[in-house]
Amino acid sequence: MFVRLTPKASRNAIGDVMVDANGKQQLKVSVTAVPENGKANQALIKLLAKAAKCPKSSVRIVSGQTDRTKTLLIDGNPEELMAKISQLTGRTDI
Repeated sequence: MFVRLTPKASRNAIGDVMVDANGKQQLKVSVTAVPENGKANQALIKLLAKAAKCPKSSVRIVSGQTDRTKTLLIDGNPEELMAKISQLTGRTDI
């Protein structure tokens, strides 16, 4: 899963799916945590794990630790995960 993270936001939220300049779909996520010492990354993992109803240990950032664009690996059934993301974003085309 590709994520575009916005730290220091006014609230924690999972937004819409956007398409970047390369045509890659990214889930927009904002967290209130600051991007220092991995706090924003930890907040991202906590938010996505709660939304997917899975343990935090099943959500891992595999690339983009210090970048706003991140690649995540989430353990579990891909179809169920995509259904949950579709419910959160209100989109059925992802």
